[in-house]
Amino acid sequence: MASYYIVLSLHILGATVWAGGHLVLAVTILPDALRQHRAATVSEFEKRFERIGLPALAVQIVTGLWLAEHLLGSPANWLDGNSVARTVQVKLGLLAITVGLAIHARFRVIPRLSDATLPTLAWHIRIVTLAAVLLVLAGASIRFGGYPVFER
Repeated sequence: MASYYIVLSLHILGATVWAGGHLVLAVTILPDALRQHRAATVSEFEKRFERIGLPALAVQIVTGLWLAEHLLGSPANWLDGNSVARTVQVKLGLLAITVGLAIHARFRVIPRLSDATLPTLAWHIRIVTLAAVLLVLAGASIRFGGYPVFER
């Protein structure tokens, strides 16, 4: 049972770093950068945040998969209709959106980033931030059996 709480703690810490960093970026850094038409402001933050943000995301993925298996058993059970399984499905969907946007940003948006293209990256940042917050809320709901709205 101790391993569950260690893994859960690591998962929560990873979520804190990932969601918190994106909230700081979306709410404080990004508006100033857009107002000043200065992409370098976002780039500077991203370079610093990547050092802890990407490892935090990796920790969340590994621990999240472990927690899902601990709570539901084999991945086949993750497709069940109960609210915990549905919450895991929602979290996996949000993760897919996050990873898809990250790949797109890394290979298509960031290499072409300029003051003129900053609004495109801004949409990526807003969506990833929203996904991060929803991941936190969905994860927190598992403690109480998942969101009932996710039940069939």
